Amino acid sequence: MVSSSKGESASDGENSSGDAPESGSKSLFSEGEKVLAYHGPRIYEAKVQKAEFRKNEWRYFVHYLGWNKNWDEWVGMDRLMKHTEENIQKQQALDKKAGVDKNTKSGRSAQTKPKGSADAKVDKEEAKNIVAKGKKRKADSGIEDNPATEKLIKIQIPPNLKKQLVDDWEFITQQNKLVKLPRSPSVDEILTKYLEYRSKKDGMMTDAVGEILNGLRSYFDKALPTILLYKKERQQYREAISDNVSPSSVYGAEHLLRLFVKLPELLGYVKIEEETLIRLQQKLLEFLKFLQNNQSTFFLASYDGPEGGGKGKDN
Repeated sequence: MVSSSKGESASDGENSSGDAPESGSKSLFSEGEKVLAYHGPRIYEAKVQKAEFRKNEWRYFVHYLGWNKNWDEWVGMDRLMKHTEENIQKQQALDKKAGVDKNTKSGRSAQTKPKGSADAKVDKEEAKNIVAKGKKRKADSGIEDNPATEKLIKIQIPPNLKKQLVDDWEFITQQNKLVKLPRSPSVDEILTKYLEYRSKKDGMMTDAVGEILNGLRSYFDKALPTILLYKKERQQYREAISDNVSPSSVYGAEHLLRLFVKLPELLGYVKIEEETLIRLQQKLLEFLKFLQNNQSTFFLASYDGPEGGGKGKDN
C-alpha cells in the first residue's frame, strides 16, 4: 500500500474524546477483531485495535497483520469487511488481478507495503508532517471526512515503482543510508527529459503537459521540506539547500516519486472539475510510466551512508 491518508495516528484519539454514539448506531466491528481492510486497490488482513465514535461515524484504529506498527492507521467503516470466506475470495481475486506473489500470506505482495499516505504511504515515521505544522489535523480530517474526494483523486503507482518506494524506505529508515546529493539527473532534468520525450512523441510542444510539469516542480519544491523527507534526511537537506537553490535542482527521482504518494492529499485542497481531474490523472499516470521505463537510469540502485560512504563511519 502506498497511497492513503496517514494523518490520523494512535495519538489522535486524544484529540477526539469520542462522541457518544447515537441511539441504534452500533459498531459493526469490535476491538481485537480480525478483519479485512481496503488500502488503495488492495485488501489486507488487519486487526481492530481501537473503535471510537467520532463526528457521527465509527472510526477504527487498525494494525495490518504482518506489517510494522508504523503502518497502523485510523479508517472508516467503508474500508473494513468481515473476515469471512466470501470476503477472503474477494481479496484473492484482487490479488490475482494485481499479480501478487502467491507465497505471501494475507495477499500481501512482496512489491508493496501498506501505506498510511503515499503511499508514500511512504514516510511512515513522518506521518505527522503530512500537512504544514499547525494545520495538520484540520486538513487531514477534511480529507478523511470527504469520501467523494478520496474516490475521485487516485494515482495508481506502477508495481515496480511501488517496490522502489519500499526499497527507498528500507535504505533510509532501516539501513541508515541516504541518497547522495546532488542527484543526476535532478528533478528539473527529469521533467525536461519528459517534455522532450512528449514533444517527439506528439510531434509538437504541448502547453498542457508543460503546465503540469511546472505544477509538479512547484509542488515538489514546496512539499519536499515539509512532507517528503524522513527525519534522518533533514540535516542533509539543511546542508544541501540554500536560499538561492531549489530542491528540484538538487534532488532526483527517489524524492520525486514520494511526491506522487502525497499528491492525492495535496490535490484534495484544490477545486478541480471532475473532467479536468480525469485528464490530469491520465497525464500523471503517463509520467509515472515514463519514470518506470527509465527506472534503471533515473533511480539509484543503492544509497550511501550518512557520511557518503557505505554505512558511514559514525554508525
